[in-house]
Amino acid sequence: MSRNPKPDAGSQGSPQDPAPGRARSVAGALAEAAFSRSLVPLLAVFTGLVISAVLIVATDPAVWQAWGQVTVRPGLFLAAVGRSVYVAFAALFEGAAGSPYALSESLVTSTPYVFAGLAVAVGFRAGLFNIGAEGQLYIGALASVFVGYAVHGLPWFLHLPMAILAGAAAGAIWAAVPGYLRARTGAHEVVNTIMLNYVAFRLSDWLLNGPMKRPGPGGVPGWVPISPEVLPSAYLPRLFAEPLRLHWGFILAILVAVAAYYLLFRTTFGFEMRSVGANPSAARVAGMRVPRVYVLTMALSGALAAMAGVSQVLGVDRWLGQGFSAGYGFDSIALALLGKSHPAGVVGAALLFGFLRSGATRMQSVADIPIDIITIVQALVIVFVAAEALVRGIYRMKPTGEKAEEVFTRGWRGT
Repeated sequence: MSRNPKPDAGSQGSPQDPAPGRARSVAGALAEAAFSRSLVPLLAVFTGLVISAVLIVATDPAVWQAWGQVTVRPGLFLAAVGRSVYVAFAALFEGAAGSPYALSESLVTSTPYVFAGLAVAVGFRAGLFNIGAEGQLYIGALASVFVGYAVHGLPWFLHLPMAILAGAAAGAIWAAVPGYLRARTGAHEVVNTIMLNYVAFRLSDWLLNGPMKRPGPGGVPGWVPISPEVLPSAYLPRLFAEPLRLHWGFILAILVAVAAYYLLFRTTFGFEMRSVGANPSAARVAGMRVPRVYVLTMALSGALAAMAGVSQVLGVDRWLGQGFSAGYGFDSIALALLGKSHPAGVVGAALLFGFLRSGATRMQSVADIPIDIITIVQALVIVFVAAEALVRGIYRMKPTGEKAEEVFTRGWRGT
């Protein structure tokens, strides 16, 4: 009788040494959870691209010309459809990552998206809907550019941090106001942050046409509503030589995302934020100071939104012009939704939006496709992410049965 050794006893983990098997099961569970969590957003992106391909084909005159001969030359029509989709998406991907310059521009575009998306995601975790990221972005940019050009005689290692902190602090104070009103009076932060957006826009217009307006030649009043240029000591340094514009703001954004993850999931305050977001009444009964969480969360959210403007003016523009934002603050709501309010998800969504926006420029110039198509793609992605049941229905996916932890917003007075 032959003796058969136990197959793969070491790899399976013995009762005397269960650690390897347990470690693998934990790693497998984490991988499965990450895949399950990201599957729906990935399918939403894929579905948005498929529908955008349909739109590209439907708006291509060459396809319509071939459609007129579809009964006699069906191959010509199919070739026109294939050529239209290939040229459009090839131009999109080439413009987004087809060269070092394109890759650099995509990451530059993604940088303010990371900050702004984190701002809204942090608010979501505490049950707050900070819809004022655009205004906080303006306030942060105004404060940082003012310190950048008005403070003289400092070395860069003092001047640059001062300009960054000034912008972040201005955004924090600006956003703490609706947080305080929510905590003390129950005034909903959605209405207050929307109104503060308009205040920030008009304040920016007044400053850039008045006290912060760049003087013209000879010291006479200028006529262009832009600020003076930031001093070189307050520049966010570029990572590579010209013409690549990728700067240290991108590295800072990634570090801030890591810090946001640590704050949310590894600290007591992060636990309080998530508890208040899940159920403020239960959090209050448990002894948590809910008003304090509201104020601090809104201040943190405002500081992150302000950093989007700070990174743009100190790393790319080096001055501030009227209407300088490309809607980063408003897009940040979509980023937080797409990223499921998780810092890693927000970074991924920000990269996606940055690459789409950067590649859209080349798609427009090469394939003669309106840049509005990219906006439609972004909108479709958000629609499919928001309507998770629709995506699961399209791909016949079974419900996970897990309860979503995020609370995106609440009604009046937390109801």
